[in-house]
Amino acid sequence: MRDYEISPAQFNRLTPADYLLIDARESSAYHHGHIPYAINCPLVKVEKYLSEYPPEKQVVLYCAKGLLSVEVAATLQAKGIDAYSLSGGYTGWLIENLETGRDKEIHLEVEQSIRKKFHRALFSKFAKAINEYQLLLAGDKVAVCISGGKDSIVMAKLFQELQRHNKFPFETVFLIMDPGYSPENRAIVEKNCERLQIPYTLFETNIFASVFQVEKSPCYLCARMRRGHLYSKAKELGCNKIALGHHYDDVIETILLGMLYGAQVQTMMPKLHSTNFQGMELIRPMYLIREDDIKHWRDYNNLYFIQCACRFTDTCNTCNPDGTTGSKRLAVKQLIARMKETNPFVESNIFRSMENVNIDTVIAYKEKGVRHHFLEDY
Repeated sequence: MRDYEISPAQFNRLTPADYLLIDARESSAYHHGHIPYAINCPLVKVEKYLSEYPPEKQVVLYCAKGLLSVEVAATLQAKGIDAYSLSGGYTGWLIENLETGRDKEIHLEVEQSIRKKFHRALFSKFAKAINEYQLLLAGDKVAVCISGGKDSIVMAKLFQELQRHNKFPFETVFLIMDPGYSPENRAIVEKNCERLQIPYTLFETNIFASVFQVEKSPCYLCARMRRGHLYSKAKELGCNKIALGHHYDDVIETILLGMLYGAQVQTMMPKLHSTNFQGMELIRPMYLIREDDIKHWRDYNNLYFIQCACRFTDTCNTCNPDGTTGSKRLAVKQLIARMKETNPFVESNIFRSMENVNIDTVIAYKEKGVRHHFLEDY
């Protein structure tokens, strides 16, 4: 280890009073999950920040894998600042803390939090979506798809809680697809499932390798391929449904994304019939759950998950040393947050707009793939 690096084990022996911790990743990664007491500051702005607020204690920097933060730490040390880079970055710290995590009964605490503190925000809305959109029927066998992020993990725990209520019989398979994860990220996903008592079935694909060289819309192609593999494996296991962890905020962001970037009005549906896998259906039981409530549940239980583990984002290039981001979804998320400052109902209005479409005032629309124009019946 170089002189300007500190290992996760060494860092864990420090107390917050000993250091100033800077998370140098993009804001979306920081808000998805970060080390306690870290402030978010892009690498390109670190020197300016430290010049305006001279640190009186040791500075510890981290990015995704510690590849870029180590260079900044070396530069800061050359300028006389007591700065170090966290070896392995956020991923390295996460692995260290999962390996040396809390007692083996953490799953009991997590389940208790769902029954008590987060019952209204999480479980009630989960059950409401299932009832309101008729997502589950007696005899269903559901592949609960786990990516390793906060959304899919809480969905798995909510399904377990629903089964404990035993209102009607249905089966679950907790399905993890490895599309080409790094060994570190795969270990994080598996370790979290083991600690939280989620009995998973894992299968491997080479999707990341297949789309890595694709220049145009690799994320779209990756998503299509991943869904196809999930349908195929779920059907092989005897399932008739797959459950994905999209939540309320995903829904309203998708509505605006379609309008602003796709010139179309559409929403993310709570359930869909598969067009390529007969008899299979996709359901989204987290449809009414707010992302902030998922974050509160995660932080309350001191849980840490991977954000996105694909080869396009799971590198220090996404620490964005220039402080910018090209994510359309992030731009829409920020737009909604700004609008909410002056209109507290903006999110619910966007969501409800898809339930209040007045066809009489629409110039053209599509139904089952066929385009209709208002002049047809004018």
